[in-house]
Amino acid sequence: MHAADLAQEARVSAAWKVLHTVLDPEVPAVSVCDLGIVRDVVAGEAGLEIVLTPTYSGCPATEVIESDVLAAIDAAGLGPARVSLRRAPAWTTDWISAEGRRKLAQYGIAPPGMVDKDAAVPIRFFGRSMNIATPACPRCGSAQTERLSAFGATACKALYRCLACREPFEHFKPI
Repeated sequence: MHAADLAQEARVSAAWKVLHTVLDPEVPAVSVCDLGIVRDVVAGEAGLEIVLTPTYSGCPATEVIESDVLAAIDAAGLGPARVSLRRAPAWTTDWISAEGRRKLAQYGIAPPGMVDKDAAVPIRFFGRSMNIATPACPRCGSAQTERLSAFGATACKALYRCLACREPFEHFKPI
C-alpha cells in the first residue's frame, strides 16, 4: 500500500472516531453513528465525503446534524469535508447499533425492536430482552405498557405509559 493510501485510510479512521462523538440533536444520549445515520466516510482528492442517511426524509434535525458533523470534522483538523445525503436505501431502525439501543434505554426511551428479525441483536435491560410488540418500560422494565399517542416529542417516537410504575416514556418507532 502506498504512503498516500495509508494516510487516507488513517484520515478516514480518525473521522469515524470523531463522528462517534457527534450527538444527535434530538436525542443527545446517542451519537449519529449509534443511530446508523452515518453510512460512509470516503477520502478523496477534494477532502472527506461524509455520507448521511436521514432518519426521515423530512427530519427537521438533518441540517443541524450536517452542520454538527462538518464542525466536528473541521475541529479535529480533518477537513476539508462535505456532507452528501443518501436517501436510498431508506434509513431503518435496524441500523441503530446495540450500543445505541442500550443508550436509548438508559436515557429513558424504549428502543425499537428489530424490523428484520434475522438481523436482530438482542439487548437486555433490567435483566430481560426488549420486546417489539409492547415496548418494555425503560425505567422499571415492566412489559405492562400502553400507547398514549402515536407521536411523542418527534415524529420518530410514540408516547407510552408504564402500567406498573405509571411513568410516561417515549418509544423509538421501528421503521
